[in-house]
Amino acid sequence: MSDLDTASDLTRPEPAGLKDDWHTRKHAVLKDVFGFSAFREGQEAVVDALLSGQNALTVMPTGSGKSLCFQVPALVLGGLTIVVSPLVALMHDQVAALHLAGVAADTINSSYDRSDNVAAWRRAAAGETRLLYLSPERLMTERMLSALGRLPLSLIAIDEAHCISQWGPAFRPEYEDLTQLKTLFPDVPIAALTATADEATRNDIAAKLFAKPARVFVAAFDRPNIHLSVEMRHEWKSQLMAVMKSHEGESGIVYCLSRRKTEATAAFLSKQGITALPYHAGMDKTERAANQDRFITESGVVIVATIAFGMGIDKPDVRFVFHTDIPGNIEAYYQEIGRAGRDGLPAEAFMLYGLDDIRMRRQFIEQEDSDSERKRREHKRLDALVGYCEAPACRRRTLLAYFGDRIEPCGACDVCQNPVELADGTAEAALVLSAIVETGERFGSAHIIDVLRGAETEKIIRMGHDARAAYGRGTAHSKDVWRSIIRQLVAADLLRLDIEGYGGLNLTDDGHAVLRGEKTFRYRVDTVRAKSASQKATKWSSDLSDALSDDEVSLLANLKKLRQELARERGVPAYVIFSDRSLEDMARRQPGSPREFADIHGVGEVKLRELAEPFLGVIAGS
Repeated sequence: MSDLDTASDLTRPEPAGLKDDWHTRKHAVLKDVFGFSAFREGQEAVVDALLSGQNALTVMPTGSGKSLCFQVPALVLGGLTIVVSPLVALMHDQVAALHLAGVAADTINSSYDRSDNVAAWRRAAAGETRLLYLSPERLMTERMLSALGRLPLSLIAIDEAHCISQWGPAFRPEYEDLTQLKTLFPDVPIAALTATADEATRNDIAAKLFAKPARVFVAAFDRPNIHLSVEMRHEWKSQLMAVMKSHEGESGIVYCLSRRKTEATAAFLSKQGITALPYHAGMDKTERAANQDRFITESGVVIVATIAFGMGIDKPDVRFVFHTDIPGNIEAYYQEIGRAGRDGLPAEAFMLYGLDDIRMRRQFIEQEDSDSERKRREHKRLDALVGYCEAPACRRRTLLAYFGDRIEPCGACDVCQNPVELADGTAEAALVLSAIVETGERFGSAHIIDVLRGAETEKIIRMGHDARAAYGRGTAHSKDVWRSIIRQLVAADLLRLDIEGYGGLNLTDDGHAVLRGEKTFRYRVDTVRAKSASQKATKWSSDLSDALSDDEVSLLANLKKLRQELARERGVPAYVIFSDRSLEDMARRQPGSPREFADIHGVGEVKLRELAEPFLGVIAGS
């Protein structure tokens, strides 16, 4: 059966024999091209839906193999598959990986010479290309759409599909035009893929992309290999360095709220002898691209970035993600920490937070050019993240509950490993709330704490706040304890930050209920732990040496060295050659022949032919 026949059959029920043929071919593609003996959980159902001509919306955590969900159907169906991707670097890396697996793939984008783009298009038009990667802007030009209309399209895959939804964590206006695809190509199945989308975002994506009902696949969101830790910000540079010391020589991402802090943090880490590079939208484009390229292709590089960095970054060996400030919402946080541990090995996610960055995040929401309904939703999403920060029980359980997943306590997050003490804070809450009311609900936490502790500041004397009933009644607690209590009162929705003003604290209805004695308040007692963050991180951090003998660890190091050399020669990231999991498999099994090498995880026919000899040579010489 020709590729064209297969593509045309998608619009009518397929005979039973065709289903059997697809079943055989998809497993052959999986093994012969990609070198995998079985699909990961959740992948095969998506593949089957697309092979049967159905639209599919797939929500899978970062690192769970979303790309394979459309790459396998593309090769089984034949014809041409269009892949929409937002980033040039991501398209380049995916095409390089497919080439190494022997797949005819191309990209047309602004970073290539016109002659290269013309050659790529000619290959696609001649039927030589199976997957063509395009940005949404490039795809949705009248000229490109007209040209594609004359070709046998088998499938359209839209990566980072949450970008089309204004309810999602990263709306991109250029994705809006993709809503036309369902009308322009009514008989071509569309695959929409994303790592993060709550129910409202999923419904919005489906309404915009699909002309008819679609299959929706939502995988489990748990990434059990990522250890979760959240701390109050106190001496943030010391907190950051504790994590850095526990991940010495490893790749990581440090997220900062502002461009200025990004530059300053990268400079600080560099002075500590760490290879740290800044990345933000205000940098020179060439320098920004060079820093990203070093991070992706080299090991042991730390990128210090704003949220401008990350979408589509496919680097498996990121061992930690550190947030110096609270992210914009819980979906953004989940997506950002998901860039750690994509190889399945232990990784760390640390976040620092304080009332100041919560206030700033709320200001950002209010300053958005959006309607009141979107702002309301964004405040609620931020509320969910603040609640996660203040979680009194299993942190992973709190995070996954937001996405509808239910798990038992994980036993491996900071709260499970160091259970927090909850205390009755009703009296403390009432004292704080009284001080806020007595001073006119106009002032921020710093001034309220000064009032409670009886400070004799110029502002207190000038405003006459030393005559208020609450003045000096909070000396039993330190400033840090009061900051924690106020932050938790905000998290519990007993207090609200005045965003439009200057960050003053206002009582909510529930806050007034506490003052009236109708409601109680329990709070988490934040104490200095006996274990530092670095000690906790060291306990969780793991190397392959945990599973390999000393000789195998030595061999693994030599295999990684060869991989780096081959990657440099080919101008691709190291993981495109082989994943760490593949190298670990080689070190453990030590194949002695091409036949044995073919059984290694991730070895397809082309990699067997082109890469077996040098890797077998290293193994034989060990």
